[in-house]
Amino acid sequence: MLKLRHIYFAALGLGLACAASADEQRYVSDDLLTYIHSGPGNQYRIVGTLNSGDAVTLIGQNDDAGFAQVRNEKGRTAWIPLDQLSAQPSLRTRVPALEQQVQDLTQKLNTLDAGWNQRTANMQKKVATSDGVINDLKKQNQALKDQLTTAQKKVNAAAVQLDDKQRTIIMQWFMYGGGVAGVGLLLGLLLPHIISRRKKDNRWMN
Repeated sequence: MLKLRHIYFAALGLGLACAASADEQRYVSDDLLTYIHSGPGNQYRIVGTLNSGDAVTLIGQNDDAGFAQVRNEKGRTAWIPLDQLSAQPSLRTRVPALEQQVQDLTQKLNTLDAGWNQRTANMQKKVATSDGVINDLKKQNQALKDQLTTAQKKVNAAAVQLDDKQRTIIMQWFMYGGGVAGVGLLLGLLLPHIISRRKKDNRWMN
């Protein structure tokens, strides 16, 4: 009877300790296979196994026995040695996640690289287009300069021709004016003689 009472109190204390512990996420350590027991010790019968990396929920633990009570993903409750639990995911779980992260980062880098290559290509096209526009503007500018030079030469030639025509016209006017002046001078010299001779002729006839 006394022995049963001690077992009862021990079970009650264990239950209280288990209830006081908050449920926490744990992972089976990287051992290949872990046996789980029906109670906190190897003397309890084996009720199953857990594989490395399996996720379990920590319900409570018995520090004296070095065992923890856990619940697996299927909702089954059992006991497992504390040293076979880890707060970090096992390598079996972390490696695929790390590989996925590496794959995602590689894809992002490839996308960024492709984006930069596309931007670089677009910038090169824009620069090439700008160079073409600048060259065209330079050609147009040179053509306009050539046209301006030709126009200036034509203007200078026209100015020379105009000066020559003006000189010719001026010389013609001088010649016309000189001729008129000469005729007037001759008339001025001849008219008095003609008039005086007529007078003399009239006197002789009278």
